[in-house]
Amino acid sequence: MRSNKPQSELRIALAALQPYFKRAALFSLFASLLILAPSVYMLEVYDRVVNSRSHMTLAMLTLLVLSAYVLMEVLEWVRSEVMHEAAMAFDSSMSGRIFSAIFEANLKRLPGGTAQPMNDFRTVRDFLSAPVVLALMEAPVALTFLILIFAISPVLGWSAVVSAILVTFVGWLNERSTQPPLLAANRSAMGAQQYADGTLRNSQVIESMGMLGNIHQRWMGKQKEFLGLQATASERAGFYQAISKFLQNTTGSMLLGLGAWLLLRNQLNGGAAYMIIGSILGGRVLAPLVQIVSQWQTVVNVRDAYSRLENLLATVALRPESMALPAPQGKLQVETLVAGAPGSPAPILKGVSFALLPGEVLAVVGPSASGKTTLARLLVGLWPAINGKVRLDGVDIYTWDKTELGPYVGYLPQGVELFDGSLAENIARFGVVEPAKVEAAARAVGLHDFIMTLPQGYDNPVGREGTMLSGGQRQRVGLARAIYGNPAFVVLDEPNSSLDEQGDAALAGAIQQLKLHGTTFVVMTHRTSVLGVADKMLVLRDGQTQMFGPRDDVLKALNEAAAQARQGAAPVPANA
Repeated sequence: MRSNKPQSELRIALAALQPYFKRAALFSLFASLLILAPSVYMLEVYDRVVNSRSHMTLAMLTLLVLSAYVLMEVLEWVRSEVMHEAAMAFDSSMSGRIFSAIFEANLKRLPGGTAQPMNDFRTVRDFLSAPVVLALMEAPVALTFLILIFAISPVLGWSAVVSAILVTFVGWLNERSTQPPLLAANRSAMGAQQYADGTLRNSQVIESMGMLGNIHQRWMGKQKEFLGLQATASERAGFYQAISKFLQNTTGSMLLGLGAWLLLRNQLNGGAAYMIIGSILGGRVLAPLVQIVSQWQTVVNVRDAYSRLENLLATVALRPESMALPAPQGKLQVETLVAGAPGSPAPILKGVSFALLPGEVLAVVGPSASGKTTLARLLVGLWPAINGKVRLDGVDIYTWDKTELGPYVGYLPQGVELFDGSLAENIARFGVVEPAKVEAAARAVGLHDFIMTLPQGYDNPVGREGTMLSGGQRQRVGLARAIYGNPAFVVLDEPNSSLDEQGDAALAGAIQQLKLHGTTFVVMTHRTSVLGVADKMLVLRDGQTQMFGPRDDVLKALNEAAAQARQGAAPVPANA
């Protein structure tokens, strides 16, 4: 009974490369046959040249064998180029999908949301042109050689089969012996790499508090563990590789001696020359197997990388193409929202509901850990909800294609991240830079005059992660990016945490300006400077709505609750 399980994306991508594999296999067939040219040349020289003592025959045979060498190398080169093209075609078809899957896994805090899958993808891609794959393509020719050995003598043929079985058994032992330490080494290597990445991200903290020695010692422990496991695997692989080469070398000599014994008993077909041919063919039968055993560590690494990639793509399913939707106007509805961090069963938001009309500004306030940042992430569709919906113009914002929705949405997270490039590119979201729109966004947040003082103006680079700018300047660039192109819906999470009074005024002015154009704002804040432009307020406490309504009504209720608390009465939560 056939399984209804859909074929994996990687298998489909590899199946599309069959034309490349077929061409490379054809070139391998002819190149492998030409490997016999030196042996044929040797036999012909002994037979024809020595007996006839003809210089012309020697010259012609030498010319032919040189031509065979040239043709063999050309075929090998063409085969390598074909497999390189196959690797590039595989990269072209899957690299974007892998990158998107990593990005989405990181957003959802799923396994695989790191740089490791890109390394795994590179490992699988490079394997397509690796020597072990080319050795597999030579296997049909090795089978042809085995048939020729049987034609010379069944005894020689079965001897070659036994040797092939022994080499295969050595490969199986190699797999069983090296797989556990290789798997452990790969896990250890990924752990050491992630630890090093975290160290670099926190280099300022480490340096300022003198933590480098302890951090380095801990990293060295992880690195030594990785190197020890890798050394164990390499030692075992080297041992079995030596055994397989020993079997290959002894097989040639064994077949030669066995052929001589059969010749003395008049049981060898073809005469004395075929004794040598049988020995040569026996070595060529084992060559692909020996190559595979010697490269077995590569095979194991590719197999593990392939498995991890398949798990990632199965976890982060490809989103189906959806029908294009009209541009949103900014009408927001939050319906009984229950949500937490991806992968955690504990809810952070518990039944939050509210609605905004286009052009309204909502200020969300509340103590730390009340759920403001979680709400911001759900409002822009970064995290899924456990229950409830966030709808923009009636459409679930989480399922809306972000490539289509993105130009109509602005978002400024608490930790402002800028990307290596110019100020103009960062403000324009690395799309087509429209100077008028870039300048308008920069002016709206009070950044234009500062940019004009820079040597290259809007083309000035921001540096890696915006290191060329101060914290307040980075936040203003992030604000300009969020409001670039007058989006219909903007979410700002603590947008004034690094701003001075002038920056606060510029932020309030920018919100007021876009509000007149119909932009809907949700602003998470601890500071009161934004409240002057807010239409409504939402007070969160422990992930629940404590108050929601028009700004003045909520402020009045908060003041009354504070007054009651000062007088010793228990504050009564109210919905304004």
